[in-house]
Amino acid sequence: MSLRSVSGSFAPLAAAVVIALSLGACTSSTSLITARTQGYEISDNAQAQIRPGQSQQLVTLVLGSPQSTNSFGDQTAWYYVQTKVRQTAFGLLMIDSRTVLAVYFDKNKKVVDKAVYALKDGKSVTLETRRTPSFGEDRTFIDQILQSF
Repeated sequence: MSLRSVSGSFAPLAAAVVIALSLGACTSSTSLITARTQGYEISDNAQAQIRPGQSQQLVTLVLGSPQSTNSFGDQTAWYYVQTKVRQTAFGLLMIDSRTVLAVYFDKNKKVVDKAVYALKDGKSVTLETRRTPSFGEDRTFIDQILQSF
C-alpha cells in the first residue's frame, strides 16, 4: 500500500473532524437555557434601607427611578418590578419569579409604607377578544379600492 492511498483515505476523515470542531466552537459553552433578570435588581439590602418617614429623594438614591407610579388621592405609590426569567435558545421565555416592591408616600412625599408582592399575589385577567361593532360596513383595503372604480 502506497503512502498516497493511505493519505487519500484519511482526507475525508480529517475534513469531518475539522468541520465537527468548527461547528462545536459555534455553540454556546454554557447551555441552551439562559437565566436573566428583567427590570430592577431589588436586593434585600436596598429594601431594608427604605423605612417610613424617608423622602422620595432618598428612595430614588437607593432604588433609582420607579418603573411605574400611581396616585390614590393624597397617596402616591412607586413600583419597582423584578422578573427572573429563563430563555431557551429557541426563544421560549419562562418566568421563574416576579417581585414587585411598592413604596407608598403621603402628600408630604414621605414614605408611609412599603410592600413586597410575589407572583402568587397576582391575579390573572382574561382579555376580551371581541371587537366592538361599528356602524356601517367593515371593508378591507382592497374592497375600498375596488369600490372607488
